[in-house]
Amino acid sequence: MSGILARPADGTTPPDRAYPMTRDLTCPLAPPPGLHTARAESPVGRVRIWNGTTPWLITRHADQRALLVDPRVSNDDHEPGFPYVNAHRAAIAHATPPLITNTDAPEHTRLRRMVNAPFLVKRIEAMRPAIQKIVDDLIDTMLDGPKPADLLTALALPVPSLVIAELLGVPYADHDFFQSNSNLVLDSDASADEARRASGALTGYLDTLLGEKLTAPGEDVLSGMGRRVTAGEMTRTEAVHMGVAMLIAGHETTATMISLGTLALLQHPDQLALLRDDDDPRTVAGAVDELLRYLTIVQTGVRRVAKEDISIGDQVIRAGDGIIFDLAAANWDPEAFPEADRLDLRRPARTHQAFGYGPHQCLGQSLARLELQVVYGTLYRRVPTLTLAAPLDQLAFDHTGTTYGVRCLPVTW
Repeated sequence: MSGILARPADGTTPPDRAYPMTRDLTCPLAPPPGLHTARAESPVGRVRIWNGTTPWLITRHADQRALLVDPRVSNDDHEPGFPYVNAHRAAIAHATPPLITNTDAPEHTRLRRMVNAPFLVKRIEAMRPAIQKIVDDLIDTMLDGPKPADLLTALALPVPSLVIAELLGVPYADHDFFQSNSNLVLDSDASADEARRASGALTGYLDTLLGEKLTAPGEDVLSGMGRRVTAGEMTRTEAVHMGVAMLIAGHETTATMISLGTLALLQHPDQLALLRDDDDPRTVAGAVDELLRYLTIVQTGVRRVAKEDISIGDQVIRAGDGIIFDLAAANWDPEAFPEADRLDLRRPARTHQAFGYGPHQCLGQSLARLELQVVYGTLYRRVPTLTLAAPLDQLAFDHTGTTYGVRCLPVTW
């Protein structure tokens, strides 16, 4: 079906807007300009995706909040009409067991309960001293090394990889393996076979590791899931695939935010000064939320499908219609965030939707916030002369992954 422009079931003219939309390379930190046009002209409108189908694109903050908690909107990617991100996601969907990422209540509620406890705010906050030590040690190593340094490999990737490896009970020594395979799973330019092989490699790896935890459990998340497998509360397949999902999400998104957030701050020295010169934890926490809002690194949208007809605005989304929620469009919606195109670390931005919204909101958001608070609250004070070591227009950005970021961030001091 690729390359064929499918006519929407409601008979309307097929849209000329392709999704995901193209960014303006002269403003690499801003969302694609087409999103602003779509939000102004047709906030509930159809777009064309990779296979020629035409799901609805939701761009307003308020509309997203209403629909993402609507029980008629389904997260089940086994449903006909689900708007898959790419061909290999479509190919593996029906081979993927029920997870928190592809189910609705009550199954979603059951599965989330299996893994929720380690990610509760109080449990995550107890990790702050350990994460602080990781960040300080990595900065020490970077400062002792050559200049310029790649902040992505020196700090941005190691911090969340070390943390999620410890939390899950995965050997950090294997980080090259799980990072490279995670990248293939998330890369829209990868072939279906490449993505399948990468997914299979991660699944086999986690299955072997879970087998070891079943016989010699520890205090990590994977061991906790192993105990639930032994108790008959979840299947081994569910535990393995849940582990894969957490391993991928646990390092990819935070690493991207560390590097891209640093780039954004270096481009806004007045805002960087606010963060560097104010060590109030509330200031740092607020800055994290504003950077999450401003950058909104998920560039493929949150995907859903309608289970029933839904009226919203002057449109009717029919049962079986795909729905895409572009989080950046909502986070730059001027009705929700006045002067949304301005990075303002003093802005109360907690209502952003960088982690999604509703029952499927990101499980690891508290961990991500903590990691970012520690990094943003430490790096610029310890390295006050940090600066970009290459022109902005020479940086390579990732336009093909689930998240948008820099492939390398050369810095000096």
